[in-house]
Amino acid sequence: MFNKLKYDLDFVLKNDPAARNRLEVLLLYPSIHALINHRMAHFFYKKNMFFMARLISQMSRFFTGIEIHPGATIGKGLFIDHGMGVVIGETAEVGDNVIMYHGVTLGGTGKNKGKRHPTVGSNVVIGAGAKILGPISLGVNSKIGANAVVLKDVPENCTAVGIPAKVVKCDDNPIIKIDDYRNKIKGL
Repeated sequence: MFNKLKYDLDFVLKNDPAARNRLEVLLLYPSIHALINHRMAHFFYKKNMFFMARLISQMSRFFTGIEIHPGATIGKGLFIDHGMGVVIGETAEVGDNVIMYHGVTLGGTGKNKGKRHPTVGSNVVIGAGAKILGPISLGVNSKIGANAVVLKDVPENCTAVGIPAKVVKCDDNPIIKIDDYRNKIKGL
């Protein structure tokens, strides 16, 4: 557990230019507090102690503004920058070294049982306010633009933007030319 915490602290230091040292990150970053609490809540969830798991997660939500369901699977190195308003649903899976900004939702689209939240691959960046909805996958190294609404899978090494989100770049090659995109928007 302490090795994971050290990894999380180092990942924040590497990715946040405002972070100065591990102690500051440990004491002052809600992302780290939410992860520590999630790991405790997830332990109780796995032991079928659902009330205790939810109690911990709801208290964490109250203090951090970040809601992570105890059933969600979170890898190491998740950095939720600014954090407020982030929601991660029960069946969501988040890989290693993921960066999320405030207002991100990894949510479901209905009352179905089973897998109903997204799977986020490793090394993914999700912009502020993005909504990733349903049992879809974001591939390894993908990027999601701010305020995008993602309803379909995003392949690895691709960037998706818009409402609904569309893949605009894969492997650093544009899918559509930016001038064509701008002209399409002007025509609306």
